[in-house]
Amino acid sequence: MSEVFHNCSGIPYLRLGAGEPLVFIHGLEEIKEGWANQFEFADQYELIIPDLRGHGEYQSPGEISITNFAMDVISLLKCLGFESAHICGLSMGGIVAQEIYRQAPEMCRSLMLVSTFHYAPKRLGKLFLKHHQYRTENKSSDILRETAAKVCLYSWSKENFESFSRFYQPNRKYYGKSMEACLNVNNLRLLPKINIPTLIIGGQYDSVIPVWVQFMMHKQIPHSEFVIFRNTGHIAKLEAKDPFNKVLRNFLNQHKKSS
Repeated sequence: MSEVFHNCSGIPYLRLGAGEPLVFIHGLEEIKEGWANQFEFADQYELIIPDLRGHGEYQSPGEISITNFAMDVISLLKCLGFESAHICGLSMGGIVAQEIYRQAPEMCRSLMLVSTFHYAPKRLGKLFLKHHQYRTENKSSDILRETAAKVCLYSWSKENFESFSRFYQPNRKYYGKSMEACLNVNNLRLLPKINIPTLIIGGQYDSVIPVWVQFMMHKQIPHSEFVIFRNTGHIAKLEAKDPFNKVLRNFLNQHKKSS
């Protein structure tokens, strides 16, 4: 299996495998290659893995917003000729996945919302953003990366730190705008309207977005499935690769369009 880089609608992305289309959407300050542990899904699915605006190779992004992130993914799928796809998003990517459903529900075969959230109270969001700006001001990229790894990971092994560091690429120009976009999310009215197969995943020791937030999402999305990974932080796809992939594959295989 070889990894292929394309460019469609001006959006950098990876395209691997064959089968029903499966979109992986990365988190804040990650890059598309951060889904490397999930490339194995190319044995059954056609993987479409974009860089979001202001991330990775997408460095002429225009306005940063969750709305535009979602529009880009929808535009990419249409450009590639796909009428619908399975959509999986981590953290910020999970917010984008929800927005894709808002904008084009007919294009979503299923949703996989990983370590993400659906609502941020405005006052709390402003305080969090101010605190984060204070903590990161004048810090080098290496320091930012190390700090993020300590926050996001439960297991601070050398291997996990190295894997995280390869795919976490903070960009000062767009980081604040992307975080602010996340903190403006309000999908309280959207979740009860989701009527497609939905899997929600949380990490037991996630200190970025506590697992009770995903439990609240599960309670609001009718007939959704909910899985908590033990002994993991915010990045279960890295810390619990094999069980994570197994859970995703079982869910996807149950909801194949052809089945």
